[in-house]
Amino acid sequence: MLGLMSDQPLLISSLIEHADRYHGKTEIVCRLSNGNIERTNYNSTHKRSKKLAKALLKKGVKKGDVIATMAWSHTRHYELYYGISGLGAVCHTINPRLFSEQISFIINDAKDKILFIDIEFLSIVESLYDQLTSLESIIILCQNSEMPKSNIINNLLCYEDLLEEQDSSFNWPIFDERTASSLCYTSGTTGNPKGVLYTHRSTIIHSLAAAAPDLFSLSAKEVVMPIAPMFHANAWGIPYVATMVGAKLVLPGRLLDGKNIHDLIVRENVSFTAAVPSVWLSLFEYLELSKNKLEPLKRCVVGGSACPRSMMEEFYYKYDVIVIHAWGMTETSPLGTVNVQLPKHLNNNKKEKFNLATKQGRPMYGIELRITDDKKHILPHNGESFGDLWVKGPWVCSGYINITNSETHSKDGWFLTGDVATIDEDGFMHITDRSKDVIKSGGEWISSIEIENIAVGYEKISEAAVIGVKHKKWAERPLLIIVKALETEVTKEEIIAYMNNKISKWWMPDDIIFIDELPHTATGKIRKKELRDKYINYLL
Repeated sequence: MLGLMSDQPLLISSLIEHADRYHGKTEIVCRLSNGNIERTNYNSTHKRSKKLAKALLKKGVKKGDVIATMAWSHTRHYELYYGISGLGAVCHTINPRLFSEQISFIINDAKDKILFIDIEFLSIVESLYDQLTSLESIIILCQNSEMPKSNIINNLLCYEDLLEEQDSSFNWPIFDERTASSLCYTSGTTGNPKGVLYTHRSTIIHSLAAAAPDLFSLSAKEVVMPIAPMFHANAWGIPYVATMVGAKLVLPGRLLDGKNIHDLIVRENVSFTAAVPSVWLSLFEYLELSKNKLEPLKRCVVGGSACPRSMMEEFYYKYDVIVIHAWGMTETSPLGTVNVQLPKHLNNNKKEKFNLATKQGRPMYGIELRITDDKKHILPHNGESFGDLWVKGPWVCSGYINITNSETHSKDGWFLTGDVATIDEDGFMHITDRSKDVIKSGGEWISSIEIENIAVGYEKISEAAVIGVKHKKWAERPLLIIVKALETEVTKEEIIAYMNNKISKWWMPDDIIFIDELPHTATGKIRKKELRDKYINYLL
């Protein structure tokens, strides 16, 4: 017997419709590339999204067509999120920080029909234009007076001209909630990037979960600023969540230095934000020099890579900000676990609470986790056994586009993440390393992440990376690579003394080297493969 409930499909267009209807005057604020602040609201943005949808229909866009964006986090990009997906087309956000050959690969792999770009990315597209096989139109996200000239690409179109030709009398179409809504590619650290194709259903369920009290706890009372870019796993889904709850939304654009981030937090009374650790390092450097505070900010999510304990403590003790440690991947939409502590932890002392906070957290309803050994035997959740981490759930991808046999996806719906982790009795998951980064020394495993997190706790260290390098006796030993903090001097002996008694003696790096800058991926993670290629024979 079926229930007697309205069979209303879960569609992304319903988010912006709801925000317009019940939070229409709530602000959407963005900082433009020239530094100016632009203000609008959900009412106006919904109308412009409908104009965009009508313009796309006029250009022949059909349900299932893939429409690409290459843009910073701003209101026009936000309009694209809704105007494209709401139509039944697929919004494909491209990371402009990828290598040029990766960008051309994913445009062709996705079969993008139209590409919307910010002006500053025109030169990238021009350099690749001869290689792009599917594009029919390129639209510049600007006013007509700002339109650039191109000697390579004919018939560039202006975004505002397209919208100006339309009115907002448009009804969003109704279709199957399992329809593809958006497309994000992995950063491609090993081989070509892989395309993760989200659905309307997965996006709405992910948004409902993320807003819950034991996760991000978002509501219309919040001022939300996703610093994670809109081209990176849909800004961690936060633009959808903020729209769903009717929160004021602040989009920081391309100016993500400490000064501009602080200015937006204070100017707009931002209460909730999210970014990778490298962004917070930049903010801390600015705050240290300027002696400014973060009064409006209450909570921030740190993800993308492990959050050092020292960063959590600095946020809490210096600025009265609570860090929410989270883990996820492009393949998990991206939310997988969030570290929100349980009632049993309320009476823990500060040290115990911070010890627990360094873990990546517990899965929310909808996500299942398991760990397995090398033979794929399931390991116990005792906080000690560690193995390969698998994840399963309604917003976890079941495969990659244009890849028929994925070794990381099981037939019963589990996805192999590539992380090595422990899970304790309460479900708190702790990533000890990426499977490809674990250091195997004398038959024992050493966690590069734990050594890195200890090292960056020293005030004279800005960034740290640990890699396994060849060793005659032990096969591999850890090498610590350091970027010094600004205007400081530090010695190897100082660092070893600082780390002494904080890690096992046999985990202590065999050597420490200093470099000016660590290589990063397009999403801000350290390129350890590049470091291994360069230093693999260092100890030999």
